[in-house]
Amino acid sequence: MDVDALVAIDVHTHAEVSSRDPQPLTAFQEAAKNYFRHEHARPTIPEIADYYRERKIACVIFPVDGEHARGDRPVPNEEVAELAHENSDIMIPFASIDPARGREGIREARRLIDDYDIRGFKFHPQYQEYHANDRSAYPLYEVIAEAGLPALFHTGHSGMGTGMPGGGGIRLKYGNPMDVDDVAVDFPDMPIILAHPSWPWQDEALSICLHKPQVYIDLSGWSPKYFPPQLVHYANTQLRHKVLFGTDYPLITPDRWLADFEDIDIRDEVRPLILKENAKTLLKLG
Repeated sequence: MDVDALVAIDVHTHAEVSSRDPQPLTAFQEAAKNYFRHEHARPTIPEIADYYRERKIACVIFPVDGEHARGDRPVPNEEVAELAHENSDIMIPFASIDPARGREGIREARRLIDDYDIRGFKFHPQYQEYHANDRSAYPLYEVIAEAGLPALFHTGHSGMGTGMPGGGGIRLKYGNPMDVDDVAVDFPDMPIILAHPSWPWQDEALSICLHKPQVYIDLSGWSPKYFPPQLVHYANTQLRHKVLFGTDYPLITPDRWLADFEDIDIRDEVRPLILKENAKTLLKLG
């Protein structure tokens, strides 16, 4: 990967379509599509690579393992890793393992790290239905921490289940970033990314990121024009080295996100930090 030639690094993109075992659109994906008013066809991983390559943007890509709680089969971690490595000029593979999988999930995490060069792990506590600080998840975090890899946690409101009866069973309480604060205390050497502006807990997320040196915030899942004022303030000042560009692609495209980012009050010297330099440091690229 020629990092210097990149325009940006998107730390939050989704692998939703398997090229090897295609699955129909799930009810949760349909609800998220309606919530984000997303009308484009769902791309495969190679199509995502082509899309980002055209824009000279690297992307962190991952599935979301919610099979235990939701019954939806994710794109296999192995497929994500293999296709990302085939497109390593532009893609960085993260894996997703539901902590409820216990010892089997721990074995998979070790295998993915050793055999597939996975570069990080994605967790969605609301979708996977667990508190991030549940001690049953700690053995899995220990594997990630031992490898020196980052863990990315969904926080805040969830497009998953929005508009479905009963929110599709998604309990928003699991998205409170204060749960992740405990994880940051107990795993001080594991880099942590709080995914999304964490509404309605934005102030909590900012406090955690300010307080814990290894915690970052990604800006995915929202158009920048809707960012809360306090998020913009801290991104410009005390957290300027800890805020990361992310889209939530394919639900939000980098074209839309970057166009809206141009119109918000981010300092000129901070823009390159958010768009690329902070992620370059966190992900140890170049």
